[in-house]
Amino acid sequence: MILSAPFMPQPQPVIDGFEFASAGASLRGALPIRDFPRLNDMLARHEGEVAYEIEGLRDERGRPGLRLKVRARLELRCQRCLEGLPFEVQADEVLVLAGTQAEIDAEPADVHAADRVVAAKEMSVRELVEDELILALPYAPRHAVCSARASTDAAEKVSPFAGLRGLMRGKH
Repeated sequence: MILSAPFMPQPQPVIDGFEFASAGASLRGALPIRDFPRLNDMLARHEGEVAYEIEGLRDERGRPGLRLKVRARLELRCQRCLEGLPFEVQADEVLVLAGTQAEIDAEPADVHAADRVVAAKEMSVRELVEDELILALPYAPRHAVCSARASTDAAEKVSPFAGLRGLMRGKH
């Protein structure tokens, strides 16, 4: 008789943000798409993996940071027809680390500056990757041409007010 161990989820990678950046460390791997709970509602399918690379660095001002590269092929849901819509993510972002939210808030907003994040002793790599995936998604994904558009075009040709227009003409 062979006994099998119960399914044990893989431990999620965690880094110490400041130490990782200061050491210039690097980490790469892949995570299953199904392991991203905030992303799951936006997807039509949950198969596949997300490849990631994280490198510790110092920015031009000497502040510790993380360079995060994320690559994935996601199956989004078209907002017109609700069918699957393939979408390639190839994000490459620098995140400058801060000790507190107040430190981030003290800097003037600049759309051209790198994003700031509060560093911690235990920063979940999965959450960092998931944030980048969500930021890379279009607001309302749609096929350029889909079956819903054909039915919408047909509906536009017949005005719902056409009958009312005929009734109003009959009264005059």
